Order: sequence, then structure tokens, then C-alpha cells
Amino acid sequence: MSTTVSGKNGTWRNWGGNVAARPAREVTPASVEELADAVRQAAEDGLKVKPVGTGHSFTSIAATDGVLIRPQLLSGIRDIDRDAMTVTVGAGTQLKRLNMALAREGLSLRNMGDIMEQTVSGATSTGTHGTGRESGSIAAQIKGLELVTADGSVLTCSEKENPEIFAAARIGLGALGIVTAITFAVEPVFLLTAREEPMPFDEVLADFDELWAENEHFEFYWFPHTGSTNTKRNNRSAGPEKPVPQLQGWIEDEFLSNGVFQVAQWVGRAAPGTIPAIARISSKALSARTYTDIPYKVFTSPRRVRFVEMEYAVPRAAAVEVLRELRTMVDRSGLRISFPVEVRTAPADDITLSTASGRDSAYIAVHMAKGTPYQAYFTAAERIFTAHEGRPHWGKVHTRDAEYFSEVYPRFGEFTALRDRLDPDRRFQNDYLRRVLGA
Repeated sequence: MSTTVSGKNGTWRNWGGNVAARPAREVTPASVEELADAVRQAAEDGLKVKPVGTGHSFTSIAATDGVLIRPQLLSGIRDIDRDAMTVTVGAGTQLKRLNMALAREGLSLRNMGDIMEQTVSGATSTGTHGTGRESGSIAAQIKGLELVTADGSVLTCSEKENPEIFAAARIGLGALGIVTAITFAVEPVFLLTAREEPMPFDEVLADFDELWAENEHFEFYWFPHTGSTNTKRNNRSAGPEKPVPQLQGWIEDEFLSNGVFQVAQWVGRAAPGTIPAIARISSKALSARTYTDIPYKVFTSPRRVRFVEMEYAVPRAAAVEVLRELRTMVDRSGLRISFPVEVRTAPADDITLSTASGRDSAYIAVHMAKGTPYQAYFTAAERIFTAHEGRPHWGKVHTRDAEYFSEVYPRFGEFTALRDRLDPDRRFQNDYLRRVLGA
């Protein structure tokens, strides 16, 4: 087990660059036993403990001045059970590695988010999701968990074993223990046909229910200051495989989606007055295309332009109204927004603190380029989201606290009571958890 301190002057920073922390020490355990020892040692030294994956959260959910646990040695596939159709992986496995390894085995997750840089434990613990009519977040595909708790004991949880812990720990915010392994449901690899095309904003809003009902995975990006969107429909397909040609893929996914977009952000930052014109050009840059490929090549795409993000889950029935209010707010505010607004959906699930817990949800995400002032825009957007009982993504910027969450999560008390039982001394506490779960 190696113990080190990170970054410049021992400072840890997240991917978005908006969170920094100075842990007392860093530990990279090579086994579950070493991790359990590190937790017990931290208790003896009176230090808090926090695992951190790739730092893709925009909140300070992983920040600590105590012991920072790096899970990268707890990675790789532990077991594939083809009878049960499950795969068990170490918590530090990056989604990218998991997706590629599954594809080689002729397997796939049912649904996934749009980036795959995160570790499986970081992605699930914060409720990372894609879009789906029937298929939910990555955490909703979990069949079992291994968890090191505050006293250093190792628990396994599933619907049959420690079911009350399983209900909560699938999206546990790092508050109940440190996840060391996850068992996911998988299925034989399948093909998706992606249809991406521009569509007027008003048309998408008018047909939103229909677009949702007719597609297994529907999402769209609206460009503020324009009446334009880019829509994406992903549906299962009998084939044949017809991937995006390599050169075309580079032009569209790298040059336009990342390269030109980065330049547009720089210009917009230097001359905010140009942003509406840039938005009109950006919204027309990507043309319609259809292609068929295996799931992770369709669901995920590279994100090289750094940004800061706020995302709320609102009841799906409220999505259109929320988007209309958002457009009115942007039009009246004088704000200059250079990043598109992303809209996705998820079915209700049964995870205690899932943003889709007990209700069909629509996700509305607002972004600003890294380094640009985002507070005014996010504050105005958050006012709209919370008026509709929105639930913020646990890993994205928001200002809500335990009092608010106790109102929008019917089972909030169930989670905090479980935390009292599993971590009475708050070994896994940090400022963020104190705010969102209460002291």
C-alpha cells in the first residue's frame, strides 16, 4: 500500500477545476484488507476518510483534509457469471475499461452516461445516468455491492443480503462506507442505431412526450439564444453494424464537438457580445447523421472542453414547462450562455437517494466553460428547478441542503438513519455531506 500526497503542495483538484483540497495523506490500497486497515488507522489518528476516483464531480463530495483513498489498484473484472448474467468489478475500474472489457466478452451494460472517464464507484455513488425510457441510471443496474464500513468491516449487500443497505448504498454519496466492488447486471452485446438531427426548439417541446415514448433513448441539446436543438435518438437495431467512418467521426466528434467548440468558448469569453452569433453557428455546425454500433460507442463521446455543470432532475411531466421558463429567463436576463442545455430522461427507480427515486424524471443540465463566472446563470436556473421540486445531481453544482432534501426525497430519513447506524462517528463525513445530509 502506498501512501503519498498529491498535486502541487499536496493539493488535490477535481476535473472541472472548481474544487481543491489538501488531504493529510493519500493511500492507494492494493486489496480490500489494506483499505480496511487504512480506515481503522484513520480512526486511530482521528482523521476523516474519503475515496476519490477521477474527480469528475463538480461538488466537493470527494474533498477531504483527512485521508484520501485512491482506488485505482482495486480495479478490473473479478468475475463474470454467464448464468446470472452479471459481472463483478473492482470499485476503481474506469467505465471506459469496463465497457471495452465487456465488449470483448460479447457483453454490455444496458444503459450508460455520455462520458466514461469515471470510476464505477464514483459514477454510481453520485447517481450518474444516461437517458432512457425504460432503463435507468448506472446504479439502477447494480445487483450487488461490497462495502468497507467505518469500523473496517467488509459487508456484502444485495436484494437478499443486507437489503436495506443495498437500497441506499447503490447511490451512497460515500456516506455509508467505501465501495470496493460492484456487481452489475449485463446482457449480450447489442447494436444501437443512433439518429442525430437538428430540430427547432418549439417542435421538440411540442412533441416531447411523443419523442420520449417512441424512442428507447431520447435526448437533446438546446443552444440558448437560438431556437435550435440537436436531437439524439438511440434505439436497438438488428444491424448491420454501420459505424461512423473514422475521418467523419474525427471531424464531427473531435474537430467540431471539441476543437471548434473550444475556440468558440475562448472567443465568447473574450467578447461575450459575440455569444448569440456563435450559438447560432454552433447549433448549425453538426449535420444530421445515422449510424449503428455497439452501445458504448453510441452512448458515450469524448468531452475535452472543460466546463462546470449544474443538473436537476424534475418530474418528467414538468420538463416542458421548466424548459420554457429557462428560455424566458435567459432571454430576459442579459446573460450570455455559450454552452448548450442538455435534456435527458430516466424511469422511476427504487434507490433511496436516486434523483429518479419513486418518480419518472427529466434531467436538465446547464453548463458554463471552466473559468467563466457561472453563479448568476446557475442561481437563476436553480430557482426554476427548485420551484418544480427538482433534485440536483449529487456530483454537480447546487446550493441545496438537508432541509430541502428531506422535502423532495420521501425516504430521506431512511438514508440518514442508516448512516447513523453504519457511521456513527462520521468517519466518512466532509463539509459537503454535512450540508446535504445534516450533521
